[in-house]
Amino acid sequence: MLRVTLRGVGVPTVVLGTGETLLVGRDPHPALPDDDADAQLRSTALTLPRAAPHVSRVVGEIVVGEEVVRLRWRGSTEAQLSSLFDAPGGARRVALTDGMAALLDEGENHVLLLRGRQTAPGQFTDLVLVVDVTIPAVPDDARPWVPDPDLEGAVTAPAPRLERWSREWYVALALAEPWLVGADDYPRPASNREIYERVLQWRGHAWNLERAQRVDDAIRVVARMAFGPADDPFAQGGGRVQNVRFAVGRRSAEVRLVTADDLAVVEAARARGEGLNPEGSTPRALS
Repeated sequence: MLRVTLRGVGVPTVVLGTGETLLVGRDPHPALPDDDADAQLRSTALTLPRAAPHVSRVVGEIVVGEEVVRLRWRGSTEAQLSSLFDAPGGARRVALTDGMAALLDEGENHVLLLRGRQTAPGQFTDLVLVVDVTIPAVPDDARPWVPDPDLEGAVTAPAPRLERWSREWYVALALAEPWLVGADDYPRPASNREIYERVLQWRGHAWNLERAQRVDDAIRVVARMAFGPADDPFAQGGGRVQNVRFAVGRRSAEVRLVTADDLAVVEAARARGEGLNPEGSTPRALS
């Protein structure tokens, strides 16, 4: 018989046993089964306190079986799963996407919701949920804690994003490109000159990015959007851009400020001999 404990800073602790299911999210209660009395008894929901408005109503479903615990990711919210498993090297860390299912290891499993908690209007920080899987020596018949539902049922808001086709969007795309194409085995982040040349290749016009200071300024905007004001690496000690651009590039890909689809769009336009005008929508021939 398995026992699963979910906990986190500022999150009520929930205990599950074999045969039970937990829905987690910003407003998961409407997703509970209502046409099966047995499923209703075995299912519960956990509303994440102070969840950011862009967190999905249901981000994940934890299903406790006889021998395994399965996490089904059901939201568009960017997140990562990390845990320990019985293999050389030990730790694993995977990005969670909508529709993904993963078996949780015995012991602690960490689910990191990127920018998942709202600390102030328009300000967000990461939220860590710890899912502890154990085999208790004595059966535990305690029922899970059931929180009060969110009666407002607010619609999921869009996550903070850079304006597509903007200067900062192109800079983030050039900086995050190694992670977007899978060449993330500790890549060397692009230099200011390389970022300028990459944007020029894609667009046929690169604003004023030939000036290194303008690239630095754009990276600072990207960092603030990717990490949030509280965790902005440039606010932690005034470090130079070169010292944090690796983290900014990786984080931009993790929270999907830019995506592989975005990269494919600009590469396709380049292949056709087209760029984008400064307003960012009308294709034009590259000169």
